[in-house]
Amino acid sequence: MRNIDQISRRNAVLIKTISRYIKNAEPVSSQDMSRSFDLSSATIRNIFSELEDAGFLTHPYTSGGRIPTQKGYRFYVDYLADQMELLDVEKESILMGLKKGTRQLDDILDTTTNLVSQLTHYASIVSTLERQDKFLYKGLSFILEQPEFHDAGRIRILIKLLEDKQGLLDIINRSFESKINILIGEELECREMQDCSLIVSTYFINDRPLGRLAVLGPTRMEYEHIIPTLEYVSDALTLTLKDI
Repeated sequence: MRNIDQISRRNAVLIKTISRYIKNAEPVSSQDMSRSFDLSSATIRNIFSELEDAGFLTHPYTSGGRIPTQKGYRFYVDYLADQMELLDVEKESILMGLKKGTRQLDDILDTTTNLVSQLTHYASIVSTLERQDKFLYKGLSFILEQPEFHDAGRIRILIKLLEDKQGLLDIINRSFESKINILIGEELECREMQDCSLIVSTYFINDRPLGRLAVLGPTRMEYEHIIPTLEYVSDALTLTLKDI
C-alpha cells in the first residue's frame, strides 16, 4: 500500500509540475510544489530527482527548477486522456461558429480553420484527402507569441515547415488508428519539429474520411484544452458537412 501511495504522490507531483510549466513557461521550483502539496522542499526535491532519473523531468543549466521532457508530456497526455472535456458553453460556441458563412465546402473549411485557431491560440491546419496538395492554415502569429519561438532561427524553421506543404501533409495524412492523435516532439519523425507537438483528427462526409484537422504548437501546449476542442470541432464539422 505504501508503494502505491508513493507512486500516486509522485504522479500527482509530475502532473502538477507539467501543468504549472505549461501555464507559466518557467522552470518549476521545489518551493512552488511544496506549497501546492504541503510537503517539505526536501521531499519535493527527492521526488523531482526520481522523476528526472525516470526521464519525465529535466532542468535547465541556469535554473534549479524542473521542466518536462517529451516523455513527461506523453505521460501527462495519457494520464489525463479520460478527464478532458469541454464545457457546454464551449460546445455551443463551436456549433455557432461553424454555422457562419455559406454552405460551400471551401468556405466551411476556411471558417473551421479560423475557428480552431481562435479557440486554441495555436496554428490550425485543415487538409483534404481528395486534394493531396492543398491545405489551409491560420494562426502562425499565435505560435510566434510563444516564448519558445522568439528565437529567429526557430521562426525561420517554422515558416519553412509551413511553406513545405508536402512534408507537413505527409505527417498529417499518416494512417492513424485512433480518432484523435497526439504527436509530441520526436514522435513527429521530423527534425525540424522536435520542439513541436501536432494534434490530428479526422473529419468525414457520409461516413467517408474527407480530411484532417490539426493543431500545431510547441510541446508546451495546453493539451487539456486543445485535445477535446479539436475532437469536438471535427465531430461538429462532420455533422455540418452532412447538410451540404
